[in-house]
Amino acid sequence: MNDDASSDEPPGERSGSDATDDAFTYNGGRVDPGESANIRYSISETYLGDPVKIPVTVVNGAHPGPTVFLSAAAHGDELNGIEVVREVAHDWNHAELHGTLVCLPVMNVPGFLAQERYLPIYDRDLNRSFPGREGSTSARRMAHQIFTNFIEPCDLGIDFHTSTRGRTNMLHVRASMDDPTVSRLANAFSSNVIIAGEGPAGTLRREATEADVPTITVEMGEAHRFQRPLIDRALTGVASVLAEFGCHPDSSVHWPGWRTVIDDDDEKTWLRADAGGIVDMKRGRGALVEEGEVICTITNPFKEEDDIVTVEAPFTGLIVGVLENPVVYPGNPLCHLVGLSADTLTALERERTTERSQAEL
Repeated sequence: MNDDASSDEPPGERSGSDATDDAFTYNGGRVDPGESANIRYSISETYLGDPVKIPVTVVNGAHPGPTVFLSAAAHGDELNGIEVVREVAHDWNHAELHGTLVCLPVMNVPGFLAQERYLPIYDRDLNRSFPGREGSTSARRMAHQIFTNFIEPCDLGIDFHTSTRGRTNMLHVRASMDDPTVSRLANAFSSNVIIAGEGPAGTLRREATEADVPTITVEMGEAHRFQRPLIDRALTGVASVLAEFGCHPDSSVHWPGWRTVIDDDDEKTWLRADAGGIVDMKRGRGALVEEGEVICTITNPFKEEDDIVTVEAPFTGLIVGVLENPVVYPGNPLCHLVGLSADTLTALERERTTERSQAEL
């Protein structure tokens, strides 16, 4: 939100002398227009009483504009977003930046150091602890420090995630599409797939949006690794958002070629294993599958024909998320399949036909 709480201007349209004097302030410091700062901000203490510090880069442009946060690694083993945020902060030219970028590449420092999803302190989930609270659990105290100092002062935000360990996601956006600014932000990011919904309580995007900081989640890839093609796709999305909201006014908004928005009432499902065993996955992340097509088989260690379980697509759709760890118990998720409208299906098939033709040249 803006310093002027009564302002009715949308993000990117702050004007006048107030905007030209817009320093970014946090508890312990400030970054004036035209300046940038690398900050190690203390949010907690270790068992030995040493500070737990998160890295933050603030780039305050010389020109007025919205304040945008980019965050990653709320789950400590989700690494793709870290590289996205680092490259935006340190590799891009922000000489003509309108507004301010608040870059938080690693929010869950204890989890990152341990390469674990959750905070090692009682396995608490930082991304179920926002907006946090003073005098509460360690996770909520950390969340409170992050939220009050670096999220609440912003006008909009993008929170980067990957799938959990043993699964992988195609790049997609999760957003509360009922909020006009969130919808604008989600569309500007230029992903092919948007999954609509407000998200669970305590997640950064839900709590930030409810605090008048419209925020989306970007899901991409898998934990414990950098995946360069997905990182590059995400960087394109960030550039598109900054163009849409006037931060880089000379840049262009990117159109992904086709898009589907999956609402809660639309056809989408996690297909789950009905038997335990070893999975032979036939189709991967981002694959288009036809109704009745075999997605995977599940077998026992002896590959006995009578015990093979075949999993077929219940409808024609797109595989958004898929199992990477090839062993399952009954009930474990195998893939996340979403339905597509006829127009979207046609556009997707046309795009992939073009890609195949170009690859053959």
